[in-house]
Amino acid sequence: MTDAFTIRSIEALCYRYPLAIPVVTSFGKMLNRPAVFVRVVDEDGVEGWGEAWSNFPAPGAEHRARLVNEVLAPGLVGRKFDGPARAFEVLTEGAEVLALQCGEPGPFAQAIAGIDLALWDISARRQRVPLWQLLGGQSNKIKVYASGINPGAAARTAEAALKRGHRALKLKVGFGTGTDLANVAALRGIVGAGMLASDANQGWSVAQAMEMLPRLAEFDLRWLEEPIRADRPREEWRRLHALAKMPIAAGENISSVEGFEKALAEDVLGVVQPDIAKWGGLSACAGLAGGILSAGKTFCPHYLGGGLGLLASAHLLAGVGGDGWLEVDVNDNPLRDLLCGPIIDVREGTVELNQAPGLGIVPDLSYVGCYRSM
Repeated sequence: MTDAFTIRSIEALCYRYPLAIPVVTSFGKMLNRPAVFVRVVDEDGVEGWGEAWSNFPAPGAEHRARLVNEVLAPGLVGRKFDGPARAFEVLTEGAEVLALQCGEPGPFAQAIAGIDLALWDISARRQRVPLWQLLGGQSNKIKVYASGINPGAAARTAEAALKRGHRALKLKVGFGTGTDLANVAALRGIVGAGMLASDANQGWSVAQAMEMLPRLAEFDLRWLEEPIRADRPREEWRRLHALAKMPIAAGENISSVEGFEKALAEDVLGVVQPDIAKWGGLSACAGLAGGILSAGKTFCPHYLGGGLGLLASAHLLAGVGGDGWLEVDVNDNPLRDLLCGPIIDVREGTVELNQAPGLGIVPDLSYVGCYRSM
C-alpha cells in the first residue's frame, strides 16, 4: 500500500469507569476514570486507533467525543492525505478560530490529538511495520515506572507495584509537609536503590517549593515534577532550579511549539514530559521528543488515561529512544489494563512492544462495553 490514504470514517467512543477509591492529586480528585477512544477507517478498510485526553473536568470526556464526531470529523471524511502530519495541520489550522471563539483551545487540541494518534496507527499498518519502528526505533524494549501513587496507602500501593514487576516509582506530593516526607521516606525504603520521583501537580507556591526542596534532597529523587504552576514566570522556575538537588520535570501542561522551545532553550527542566493525547499527537510530539534528547534532557512521556493512549506513548518512547521511562498509572482502571496490550506485562521494570503493525493490537471494546457512556 502507499503512504497516502483517504479517510472513510472517524468515530469517537466515550467510556467511564466508576472508582471505589478516588485518584487524588493536589488540585482535586478523580471519582471515575473516563476515556475517549478514536477509531478511524480509511477507504481501503485499514483501521487505526487513538485516544484523546479527557481527565478533567469530570464531564469533559463526552464533550471531547462530540467535538471529534460533530465538529472535526466532517471536515476530514472523504479527504485524501499523504500522511498523518498533513491531516494534523489541516485540523489544527481549521480549528484555530473556532477554538478561540469558544475559549476552548485545550479540548480542541485534545480531540485533534486523538484523531492524529489514530492516523499514525493507520500509517504504520499500511506500511506493515510497528509504530515504534516507523518512528525510528531500534529496540522494542522500554523502561516504565509506576505512577499515580496516592498519599493514602502509598506504601501498600508501592509494594503492590513492585510485585507486578515495577522497579521505579513516582509519588504524588502536595498534601502537607508531614504526609509528603513520610510517604517519600517510606517509598525510598521500599524501592531501595531503584528510581523514585515525585509529582506536586502544581500544588505549591514558590515559597512552599523552596522550603520543601532541601527536605526532599536526602531521598535521591530522580526528579520533582511541577512543583509550582506551569504558567508561573520563568524566573520563579529558575529560582527553584538553582536550589534543587534533583532535576525539575514538567511538560504535560505546555501546549505549544513555542512553549517547548523556551523550555528546551534553558537549563531549568532536566526532564521534559509532553502528553501526546493532550496536545500535539505524534505529529508534533515525535519531532519534539527528538529535540528534547538533542537538548541533553530526559524525555519521559506523560500519560494518565486509557490503554490506547498509553500504548501510543510507549511506541513513541521506543521510537525516539533515550534513557527515559514510560509513565504507567497503577490505580484501578480496566479502560487501561484491558486495552494496553503488552504494557500490562511489566518485567523487571521494563516492557516489550511486539512486532505487529501499528500499535500492535486491535482493541476489543466488548471487554469494556458496560462502561460506555456515549
